[in-house]
Amino acid sequence: MPLPPDLCLVTGATGFVGSAVARALLEAGHRVRVLARTNSNRRNLAGLPVEIAEGAMEDAASLARAAAGCRYLFHVAADYRLWVPDPGPMFRANVEGTRELMLAALDAGVERIVYTSSVATLGLVPGGAAYETTPSRAEDMIGPYKLSKFQAEAVVRGLVAERGLPAVIVNPSTPIGPRDVKPTPTGRLIVEAASGRMPGYVDTGLNLVHVDDVAMGHLGAAEHGRLGERYILGGANMGLPEILATIAEVTGRRPPRLEIPYAVAFPVAFGAELMARVTGREPFVTRDGVRMAHKKMYFSSAKAMRELGYAARPVRGAIAEAVEWFRANGYLR
Repeated sequence: MPLPPDLCLVTGATGFVGSAVARALLEAGHRVRVLARTNSNRRNLAGLPVEIAEGAMEDAASLARAAAGCRYLFHVAADYRLWVPDPGPMFRANVEGTRELMLAALDAGVERIVYTSSVATLGLVPGGAAYETTPSRAEDMIGPYKLSKFQAEAVVRGLVAERGLPAVIVNPSTPIGPRDVKPTPTGRLIVEAASGRMPGYVDTGLNLVHVDDVAMGHLGAAEHGRLGERYILGGANMGLPEILATIAEVTGRRPPRLEIPYAVAFPVAFGAELMARVTGREPFVTRDGVRMAHKKMYFSSAKAMRELGYAARPVRGAIAEAVEWFRANGYLR
């Protein structure tokens, strides 16, 4: 039975996944309130009939105001960067901000919460696909982003057990598609490859999924998810050479043929990070990214398909839509 058209709060709706969730809710007939920073880029909200509650994950009072009167909460917001000169603000937003928002939702009597975690919190299976139950430890988390999401997910699970928080956890894999305005690290990879600026690759693999399928998975979690449970929202497991070949096919370019050894990639990433500290711009390649690339990050969405009615479209179409959106919006040069 679909969710009744009550007021839904969406955090992170100015971003990539959050804006897709807001659009899916609006299309399903719901009223949507979004939490947005005062100085945020609201390009992804243009033309959408949403109520804007100004605030921030670091401002507990603003979270309480935003949650008031809402029946459903979709907490999608996160500081998602693979490189940060100071990880402190990332932990304050992703971990402490999540705690404050969950407590505000409890106080406001929110009926159902969908917390957007990440497959970054899960363990990996060498030579296979990981599931929601694949074990992982804080020590396994590479970089501050993964560790902050691991800790934030633990906060949510703890509140479910201790306070009866009505939350379901979703773990998206690697979303791609339109409206990746920032863009995300994977969106940057698509932009570089589609522009012919990627001379080589490392031997790794990702699970790619269309961002709108991830959004529909959020609605499925709100309708059918079991409280405290994780649900992987993924698509196709693909090696990086296959991903680059698909981008090349879509753009009419030749894919890169040079496989870059990790021994070469790591010092290049180190140099890129040094340059980033000078320029203030996020490096295209990071040491944490190279460390993560040592293992293929493959996942199974079987549980979400079985329990939520989740489905993901063919990934080639998702790549083509991403490339077309980046081209139409001036990202490809």
